[in-house]
Amino acid sequence: MTTPAALLNSEQFTQDLCAQLANLLLERGLKLATAESCTGGLIAAACTDLAGSSAWFERGFVTYSNDAKIELLGVEPRLLRRAGAVCEGVARAMVHGALARSKAQVAVAVTGVAGPTGGSPAKPVGTVWFGFAVPGQVLTERCHFDGDRAAVRAATVRHALSRLVELLLKPE
Repeated sequence: MTTPAALLNSEQFTQDLCAQLANLLLERGLKLATAESCTGGLIAAACTDLAGSSAWFERGFVTYSNDAKIELLGVEPRLLRRAGAVCEGVARAMVHGALARSKAQVAVAVTGVAGPTGGSPAKPVGTVWFGFAVPGQVLTERCHFDGDRAAVRAATVRHALSRLVELLLKPE
């Protein structure tokens, strides 16, 4: 179980990450789109909690179901049938779909198993695939986060934001 003190600390950290991300996007004249499954819009919510986010946050897609991934982001049904929703290919398709269906130049996508059920030996609870797109680069990565559902989702949000900041800080 996530403790209240840990939540407060992580909320402040998340707010700080959002502020840093906002500054980087504004400095570069870029906009952000999110495509979220296991977080159910928490990344978008964290971003839009920041006053003035309309200057850099373009839109968020909450694509919790496979149908939503197909309809809103253009994920191929064949990919979902073959590999399941929690895989590198789906994260990559989601981030490409977010870019293609928005006016953003930067995007993040997440698909994972937040728990407490739904895990398997190949994809245990806490497994999350990320897709990141910044100008000139698209990449994916898999992470595993420990803890209950709230902890996995909070860690996913923090990782998504911190990785975007890291990627935007890299020289082009």
